[in-house]
Formats: sequence, structure tokens, C-alpha cells
Amino acid sequence: MTAKPLIALAMGDPAGISPELTAKLVALDEIRARCRLVVIGDRRIFGEGARVAGVAPGLTRVEQGADFHAAQGDALFLDLGHLDPRDVEPKTASLAGGKFALTNYGNALELARDRRVDAVCFTPFNKQAMRLARADYDDEIAFSAEVAGLRTPASEFNVLGELWNARVTSHIPLRDVAAKLSGERIQRALMLTDACMRKAGFARPRIAVAGLNPHAGDGGNFGREEIDVIAPVVEAGKRDGIAVDGPFPADTVFLRAKAGAFDAVLTMYHDQGQIAMKLMGFDRGVTLLGGFPFPICTPAHGTAYDIAGQGIASIGASRAAVLLAAEMAARRAVW
Repeated sequence: MTAKPLIALAMGDPAGISPELTAKLVALDEIRARCRLVVIGDRRIFGEGARVAGVAPGLTRVEQGADFHAAQGDALFLDLGHLDPRDVEPKTASLAGGKFALTNYGNALELARDRRVDAVCFTPFNKQAMRLARADYDDEIAFSAEVAGLRTPASEFNVLGELWNARVTSHIPLRDVAAKLSGERIQRALMLTDACMRKAGFARPRIAVAGLNPHAGDGGNFGREEIDVIAPVVEAGKRDGIAVDGPFPADTVFLRAKAGAFDAVLTMYHDQGQIAMKLMGFDRGVTLLGGFPFPICTPAHGTAYDIAGQGIASIGASRAAVLLAAEMAARRAVW
């Protein structure tokens, strides 16, 4: 791929910081130098976001059926015209906000699915609003897989610079985690982590696997999941050529990864890794949806209703999300 990657940027929840983040992204010279954006949303909402952010980025309006690769301009705008700013209640999850974000994201996924863009990014959603708009909305993975027609495993990854966090289970109650762990499920997560990181440019990613129990079970004193379920997968992964080790106590493995011993930590449940990653770099963290035939990236933080409309939202994580998507999209020719 010689041309700059074309990234569909779906505007997220209009009642939070998403509109101002979208406008700030479009205004960044660094972003325009690395990729071309197709912003999807309502131009009036974008305009309000630009006003709050104090920027006035230039955009070329395009129609839904246009050839975006052939269109002129570093930043394009697909105006769906589907939400009047007067109908947005600031700092509040609403049906209107959920429909707005869901429609934008669905359009972005369809463009990537049909190879009309090279990657997808979105500014933060509010899950309560998304469920008001669609009662069966589970999370971004399930919705993305449905729209993209994906039939193979997918997962969320948290990325902080060169350090990745993968997980075996995600959006399920903590009381269900142990019952959901199986050798097959852990192996699938390990293989997907290795594959996605290679697509992101790691020649042979070094993956640490966290235990489930305190002190990784302490030799079976605090549970046998490490001995009976996790360790056999680690050994099988080594035999398959994956640079994997563990299981390690979850309360120290991130210290070793941060120091450079590992490129990724595979954790057993959502907060086991999220807490560590957000403590290390909340304003820089990226969420990547891996396992899709195109990159999907978003900042790892939420809609920040508490600071919406003040123009003070940090662009760091959104910037990192778009740049990661651009880097991965540029590598797709060798996937």
C-alpha cells in the first residue's frame, strides 16, 4: 500500500467529549501526514465539537456512494445529517445519542467490510446509550462481528505504546470467570494475541500469561487453575513456536512487562489487566479490536461526561488510536 491509509472515523456519543475529540483529531497535522480520514457523523455536531475544541479544520464533504480513495482532500466528511445539536442533552446518556453513535459506527464498519476504507476508528461510546438504541447491544466486539460478517474469534486488546494487554474473558461477571476458563479458550486467546501482534509489526512477540488466583495459585494452595488449565496451554504454545511464558502472579507481571521483559500480558479477566494499563497511561491507552480483517481502534477511555463541553479533553489516547490504526492498515499488504 503506497498511498496513505484511509481511515473511517466514526463520531461517538454526542453528549460527551467525542465531538471535540473528533474535531481535534482532524486538526492535527500529524494525523493528516500519516493517513486520510473519512469522518462519519453529522456536520452540525462536528461543528459544535470544533467550536468547543477551538479548532477550525478543513473538511471535504463526500456522498455515501463516493469513491473515497479517489476523493480529493486529506480529510473527508460523510454527513449523515441525522442529529440536530438542539436534540442533544449534554452529559446525559440518551436514546438519540446511542442511535447517533451506533449509526456512525455501523457505517464505518460497512465501509471497511466492503474495502472502501482501510481501517476504522471511533471516538468514545456510552454503553448505556448504545443499549437504549439497541436493546441487544452487548459490546463493540459482538456488534462489529455482526456487521463485518466475522465468524472467527475476535478480542479486545489494550495497547500502551509497545506494551499490549490481552484477555481470555472480557465483559462477563467476575463470579463467572473461573467457570469460563478452559484450555481451549486460553489457547485461542494466546494464538490470537500472537497473530495480531505480528500484524502490528512484532516479529515474535514475547507474551507473559497471568495466573487467575493470588500468587498464581501458590503451588495449588489458592486454587489449581494455574496447574490444571493455564500451564498446559503455555507449554503447548512454546511447542508451537510462540514466545510465551507463565503463568505469573498478576500483581507483579506488569512490573516485569513495563521493565521490558515482555511485549504483552495475557490476563484471565477484564480488570486484571485494565487496572494496570490505565494506571500506567490512561491518557495514552488504545483499545484495539483484534481478529478482524481490518484494524479497529478507539481510545481506551470513556465519554467523560464530567468535562464535556469545556474543551479540555486530552487528545492523547485518540491520537494514539488513529496512529495505531494507520500503522496496522499500512501493513495490510503483507498480512
